[in-house]
Amino acid sequence: MAAQRTPIGVIGAGNMGGAIIEGLLGRTDLEMVGCDLDQARIARLAGMGMTPAGNPQEVIAKAKTAILAVKPQGMAGLLSSLAPQLTKGHCLVSIAAGLTLETLGTLSQDKCPVVRVMPNTPAMVGAGVFALCLEDLRLTQEQKDLVTGLFESLGQVHNLPEKAFDAFTAVVGSGPAYVFYVMDALVDAAVAVGLPRPDATRMVKALFSGSAKLAETLPLHLSQLREMVTSPAGTTIAATQVLDSLAVRGAFMQAVAAAKRRSEELG
Repeated sequence: MAAQRTPIGVIGAGNMGGAIIEGLLGRTDLEMVGCDLDQARIARLAGMGMTPAGNPQEVIAKAKTAILAVKPQGMAGLLSSLAPQLTKGHCLVSIAAGLTLETLGTLSQDKCPVVRVMPNTPAMVGAGVFALCLEDLRLTQEQKDLVTGLFESLGQVHNLPEKAFDAFTAVVGSGPAYVFYVMDALVDAAVAVGLPRPDATRMVKALFSGSAKLAETLPLHLSQLREMVTSPAGTTIAATQVLDSLAVRGAFMQAVAAAKRRSEELG
């Protein structure tokens, strides 16, 4: 007799919601239940093994744990429509940026515990970095373990206090854009010194993936890894001196600080 699977609901199957569903479909202990206004997305995910639901209310009826993968501006209307069905046995998991536990609790009429999660886009390829806030005192240990395990299946998980979420959002939530910005700039630089753009693009992608793998593999500080490439009077020090003269490190610090301020404003 097959073991009973735990139903997990996902409301919203856009880029992030769809990535979460696809990533968790590989777990044989879970039954993924999802809905979205885009029926083509639902049909595709259903073909992969997801149980389709006609609307958010149906998701809540089938799954006690539900991930809310909708835009922040759509959360009030969604939770208002779900509140009559919610019980203390439910657990709502919000990935909406900026919406605090207090706001989520108020919108859901404090019917059940809520968890706040901040993902980043590499979750779409199973390499996400997630911040989880499990500070709702109504959460049981079983619920905490379940939610933590869900996101550990999709990448790296950090259990953070809610007061750290704006900083995490500024560094990690927005972080892929910084990385792609630098990658795009390096491709342009490669073209400027004579490399064909298609080749330069492939080279830069491999450069970043290889460098990240090296940083994860070797037990060295990032500055030590940088020094490994920096020979006396060589090409690398000539380049990094230019970056230092242009205060690139300071620019990144200012950029992250601006992102943190904006996250606070949105919240």
